[in-house]
Amino acid sequence: TLNMSTLLRNSTSQLKKIFSTMRNPSIYLPILFIFLWQATPSPDSAMFYFTTNELGFDPEFLGRIRLASSFASLAGVLSYRTWLKNVSARDIIFWTTLISVPLSLTQLLLTTHYNRVLGIPDQLFALTDSVVLTVLGQIAFMPTLTLAAAVCPPGVEGTLFATLMSIYNASFTVGSELGAGLTAFLGITDKSFDQLSLLVVICSLSSLLPLLFIDRFMKRV
Repeated sequence: TLNMSTLLRNSTSQLKKIFSTMRNPSIYLPILFIFLWQATPSPDSAMFYFTTNELGFDPEFLGRIRLASSFASLAGVLSYRTWLKNVSARDIIFWTTLISVPLSLTQLLLTTHYNRVLGIPDQLFALTDSVVLTVLGQIAFMPTLTLAAAVCPPGVEGTLFATLMSIYNASFTVGSELGAGLTAFLGITDKSFDQLSLLVVICSLSSLLPLLFIDRFMKRV
């Protein structure tokens, strides 16, 4: 009973610290922005079916892309630690998003098969595109981890950090669901990709929308 009472008091104290921390505008506003930023729709599901059913990518090559993306993530982490760790989260997110939009639109070359006209094989194009976007995505995500670690008050670091990561993961889920909804709305199936290029354009440009609020939400970060 004594242990249970102590555990209850400690848990209550931690919750109070977390709620107190989350009420701070300098904390919840950046977190809210990052949620909105990550919750923009993604065409990943439709692109997966396109690359497997239309382009004929086999599991072995998809595994190579995943492996290359893992190394690209590591390159993004090293790039951030080497050159960008002293740059504000606001600036990193702003500029990586601006750079990522035109790069993500290069997927239109793949969906329209224009890369073949340019003499670029489908597999080489997909691999290169995935690596470059993964590096930028990891660089953009690193400041959010730094932010999460910085705002954790003493004594509840693990609990608050886990809470923040759960919020970020939820934003990825929302983005995937929005992308799936757009995919269905546009009539894209595992065999019909006529509107896939439009989906890529919508998803790419939608990532710019949160930038309209970046100065309001992240001016202190």
